Amino acid sequence: MTSTMENYLEAIYNLNNEKRVVRVKDIAERLGVKMPTVTNMLKILNERGLINYERYEYLELTKEGADIGEEIDRRHQILRSFLTDILGIEYKTADGEACSMEHAICADTRERLVAFMEFIQSCPRTGDNWLTRFEEFRKHGRNHAMCLTHMKAFVDELEGRMKELESGGKRNDRA
Repeated sequence: MTSTMENYLEAIYNLNNEKRVVRVKDIAERLGVKMPTVTNMLKILNERGLINYERYEYLELTKEGADIGEEIDRRHQILRSFLTDILGIEYKTADGEACSMEHAICADTRERLVAFMEFIQSCPRTGDNWLTRFEEFRKHGRNHAMCLTHMKAFVDELEGRMKELESGGKRNDRA
């Protein structure tokens, strides 16, 4: 399956979730291509059993086509989230780059990105504070004095969280 085919399936999948019916015109607008180009690709997708399409009619995804479209959309969302939430890239730029990247990375890389995002959002050493520090590092480079200050603050915060977990999840503010 080519990246162009994947883009069409993702567009059809998203349009199907937004509207009751998907038309050639909708796909052309979404992808920024001409209607005859869409019609040619729809014939190919129809031949491969990924959509049900009759000329001048509405189209629908087959089960296989919907599954592929959903997976491509999931990849796109994960990559866009990584680019915006972790790297701080502006949404519109991140959305376009996620579209390019979603076809280029393998499933293992994608799943590692998902795991990394979950890790930094849940690990005691991470979260918003960690992302803020990453942004400082990105802008200003490594500053040994600030690193030491951040490490000491981290140790204090970690000790507090450890006490909280040891006490059964109840906050111990007396420490």
